[in-house]
Amino acid sequence: MRALNDLSKYPSAIAGLVVIALLVALALYAVITMPLSEAVRLWRGGEDIWQNYPRTASPSWTNYFTRANLPSTILLDSRTGAAQKVVETRGDVSEITLTYTFNFQADAFPPELAIFFNTVYRQKQPHVEMTWQTPDGREIRIGEISPRTTDSYRFEGDSRLARRLRNVPPQQALFAVPDVEPLTPLKGTYTLTLNALVFEEGGDVDARFVSYGRVHGIAGTDHRRRDLSVAILWGTPIALAFGLLAALGTTLTTMFIAAFGVWFGSVVDAVIQRLTEVVLILPLLPILIMVGTFYSRSIWVILGVVILLSIFGAGIKSYRAIFLQVKESPYIEAARAYGAGNLRIIVQYMIPRIIPLLIPQLVVLIPSYVFLEASLAVLGLGDPVLPTWGKVIDDASRNGALFNGYYYWVLQPAALLIITGLGFAMVGFALDRVFNPRLRGL
Repeated sequence: MRALNDLSKYPSAIAGLVVIALLVALALYAVITMPLSEAVRLWRGGEDIWQNYPRTASPSWTNYFTRANLPSTILLDSRTGAAQKVVETRGDVSEITLTYTFNFQADAFPPELAIFFNTVYRQKQPHVEMTWQTPDGREIRIGEISPRTTDSYRFEGDSRLARRLRNVPPQQALFAVPDVEPLTPLKGTYTLTLNALVFEEGGDVDARFVSYGRVHGIAGTDHRRRDLSVAILWGTPIALAFGLLAALGTTLTTMFIAAFGVWFGSVVDAVIQRLTEVVLILPLLPILIMVGTFYSRSIWVILGVVILLSIFGAGIKSYRAIFLQVKESPYIEAARAYGAGNLRIIVQYMIPRIIPLLIPQLVVLIPSYVFLEASLAVLGLGDPVLPTWGKVIDDASRNGALFNGYYYWVLQPAALLIITGLGFAMVGFALDRVFNPRLRGL
């Protein structure tokens, strides 16, 4: 309780605790609202999952910082009632009319337009004619298609439509004010009509119209149409879990080994010190790169190797110096006198003495391991399954995000890494001042 009161005197510690609390809340939100299996499915899925999302779209909140109102994604699916569906049957032939109506108020053109069909037939495919109506009453014939059970039609990929539109990209010509240069979006209510003929009894046609946006969601999308919010959200619990487990595993085992060596001394202490000196000259990052390249890139394998290589680290030397002083304390002699066993003295008398010094170091170590995991991912050695901040930065780097102006793709995970490091560092330094008498006056 006294430590908390002392900690509250440092504004930096309060700010750091707020940052850590927000990160923990974000991690809990990700775990509760999106199970790991669902996050992996969304992140590693295929075109069937990502086809509703635009490619490399900025986050929706960027619209607040731009003069132009960039279009967001418009998704209208007849199966969810977003389109008016009328069915007229004449014998074995049915005429199905799907009417999609939407309001377009953006100051820029959408990058893509697409229709995804879901049809029911046995042998003969339905035939669909597509018509576009603008707010000023013009009617433009889009084209026709005989869709399969699952099929798609992309406006910009239809060369005949492009010729009818005087070689102007369809996603611009269909939304433009006529006979105005440069091309300017016409705002208002648009209507897309699909007239389908079904030639078999029991046949059906449904379709999903997507006008892709230039902004999408809270975190935007990447080059594969993946929603970056999946990696941003789930990267938080993965980063915190990796950092916390690695820091706890290395700190506690290192402390126990140092106490064990000091208490038994002689050959035991000498072996531990020589082993520590050998491990200290081994480069951690190149070894992790070798493990990721030749064995496994699983984040849990990497975590195990990190703990194994960090157990006999520089911390043993520091703990050893402290334990040498603790070993000569009067209460240790008293414990020996009444017959306390070796393990009891180590666990109940020596280790608790340095826990106040252990806590600040533990807190400061957490972000260092978070950065280590992200660094491996940026080097292409991240876990191939889990969505993490480092994987997002790696994908952005490989696809020239900064050169193409997709700054959000890099800045969001990088900002979270910086905030994580800053939050834990501020709390760790404040704890060091609270628990270390020599620093209390600084």
